[in-house]
Parts: sequence; C-alpha cells; structure tokens
Amino acid sequence: MDKRELIDWLKEEYSQFQALLDEIGPARMELPGVAAHWTTKDIVAHLSGWHPTLIGPMQAALHGEPKPPSPWPAHLQTDDEINAWIYERNRERPLSEILAETHQQIQQLLAILEALPDDARIETVHHGGKDFYLVWIGEERFLAGEFFDHFHDDHEPDIRAWLAKTKTA
Repeated sequence: MDKRELIDWLKEEYSQFQALLDEIGPARMELPGVAAHWTTKDIVAHLSGWHPTLIGPMQAALHGEPKPPSPWPAHLQTDDEINAWIYERNRERPLSEILAETHQQIQQLLAILEALPDDARIETVHHGGKDFYLVWIGEERFLAGEFFDHFHDDHEPDIRAWLAKTKTA
C-alpha cells in the first residue's frame, strides 16, 4: 500500500463511520445501553480519547520532536482506569463537541499522512484474517488505522446490535 491508498482507505473508513452515526442520528446517540451503560456518544468519546496517543506521537516524529506526554494523568496505568477517566471527562460534554473533536482528529491524521513523502514506508500486516497498516516515520512505526481497527473489533458489533434492537422496538 502506498501513501495515497492509505489516505483513501482512511477517508473511506471515516465515511462509513459517519454513515453509521448518521443512521443512528443525534437524538439516539445519547441513549444508554449500547455497550452496558455506554451510549453511542460515550463510545465515540472513548475512541477520540485514545486517538491523541497516535496523533501526538506521529506529529512529533514527523517534526523530529520528543514524544508528547500521555493525555491522561500519569497515575492511570490500566486500560480500565484510562477508559473510566475518559468516560468521566466526556460524559457531560455536548455531543456536538465530541463529534467535532473526532472530525478534527481524523483531519489531523490525514494531514500527517499528507505531509509524509510520497515514498513513505507503509507496511501491510496480515493478522487474524485482517490487514493492519503500519506507517514508518524515521525509526518509529504507527498503526495508522488504530481508531477504526478498534472501532470495528470492539465497538461496532455492539452498536449494530443495539441499532437493530432499537429499530424493531
């Protein structure tokens, strides 16, 4: 895969993600029960909460700067602790802010990829029947599709099952 193909793939992934959010609609994004007590809004905030751990280091590597600190307090060590912190930080935020933040993050990722040289090293790794795309910036590698990979693996099935139930209810 080359740089242009990766950018096109990410744009298509984002388009499909947006289409699902449009299908749910703003009025239903704050209904609980999508994944335990989480709403669709909570899931989107969760995904966006982790995205700086990709974007920040990629931007730093691109500019030859040190890796930025974690976006959450240093004492949080486990995924569960971090996820709880992200949830609490976002649960009262308006849906429009969370959706705008997600959009901005995707645009930042696309801008980083656009700034790479046309011959940037991009590896396709096949694992578990899926393809993952690693972007190399200097000696560091980054999982460029991490946002969507995590969404598809861990959250999309819950959202689609919830959506199917709410359509028949």
